[in-house]
Amino acid sequence: MYKQVIAVRSDLRMSKGKTAVQVAHAALEAYKKAKPAIRNAWEKEGAKKVVVSVAGLDTLNDLKKRAGRKKLPVALIRDAGRTELPPGTVTCLGIGPADEQKIDKLTGALKIV
Repeated sequence: MYKQVIAVRSDLRMSKGKTAVQVAHAALEAYKKAKPAIRNAWEKEGAKKVVVSVAGLDTLNDLKKRAGRKKLPVALIRDAGRTELPPGTVTCLGIGPADEQKIDKLTGALKIV
């Protein structure tokens, strides 16, 4: 089984719309980095996605490092700064699609948004 997790910074207090757009960016960019066979299997299984919350940038960067060490596809998203946030603000991290058990070991304890 495969899934994708998007971790969003809660300290930024983005609007719901802004959060939705940042999550969409993370989901798409991480998807592009996954191997085609895994993407296809994930899609056939229903393309499971989960959005979780992290306290801040340090936690997000730590999660990115740990996911990278496990060779999971990751995408760190930086805002363009056209609306609510300063340019370059790191907003979220997409992980996967990848093996659900591998992702859960990293993100299973995080609060679902």
